[in-house]
Amino acid sequence: MAKPCILIGAPIDSGQKNAGCLMGPAAYRVAGISRTLEDLGRTVVDRGDVVPAAPAPVSVANAAVHSLPETIAWTAALSAAVEEAMGEGFPIVMGGDHSLALGSVAGVAAHAKAAGRPLFLLWLDAHSDFHTLETTESGNLHGTPVAYIAGRDGFGPFPPFPAPIPAERICLFGIRSVDPAEHAALLRHDIAINDMRVLDERGIVAPLSEFLDRVRAENGLLHVSLDVDFLDPSIAPAVGTTVPGGATFREAHLAMELLHESGLVTSLDLVELNPFLDDRGRTARLMVDLVASLMGRKVFDRPTRSFG
Repeated sequence: MAKPCILIGAPIDSGQKNAGCLMGPAAYRVAGISRTLEDLGRTVVDRGDVVPAAPAPVSVANAAVHSLPETIAWTAALSAAVEEAMGEGFPIVMGGDHSLALGSVAGVAAHAKAAGRPLFLLWLDAHSDFHTLETTESGNLHGTPVAYIAGRDGFGPFPPFPAPIPAERICLFGIRSVDPAEHAALLRHDIAINDMRVLDERGIVAPLSEFLDRVRAENGLLHVSLDVDFLDPSIAPAVGTTVPGGATFREAHLAMELLHESGLVTSLDLVELNPFLDDRGRTARLMVDLVASLMGRKVFDRPTRSFG
């Protein structure tokens, strides 16, 4: 029997400077995520929105970094919430900006460590998010989670990551915007980087299937972190970090269907949805439809959408 889907709201806006991501969890609920999952036969438990503890004062040498105390408080709160949910079902963390993954993946990692199973990470995003607190020039902490997860130095004020994920168990998919400092650091790590050039040349199926084969071979848990900007902004405008040339509607649904067919996904982030920038809920509904594909909806089952 399929595990219950546990919805966890993460209205976090501290990881970047475009206000609005804190409305993301409400937008997913309005777009019908619970009903959609229930229609697919899944039991749904909505835990409401996480509320972090009051932030403690903290600072770092890099003056560009902003909202550090708030982000650390969110990291601790989300880690605890997701670790608990992993023991009970399939957590779906509804954000919120991508700094929420500092906490969500930490919670999954703590569960995986206790279970004695390797954790793999599929990062569906336009950006590599491989900065540290020392290298970020924008100071936006939504650009740091993969570095934290991979165990890079430079995260002193944060709780130690429970079990850093080895580079070979991380797959960046759909990447098309990497800062020079991130690029240099990535060259020193063996992370699978499937940028849009790779996907243009090889398609979606081959590189994703290769990564899933590794997860299966090691009996791993698989966390998927889905950023709105993985998608092309022409179909998903509700994001403050638009980068042209993203995944098409068909490519995104194909990726979700492949993930479903693998049976390997054990937790999910939905991040960077900014309803303030959306077109009549278009992006929120698309993201919910992608969750439906991940959970087993087939192409011929999709409802007709009209945005006219």
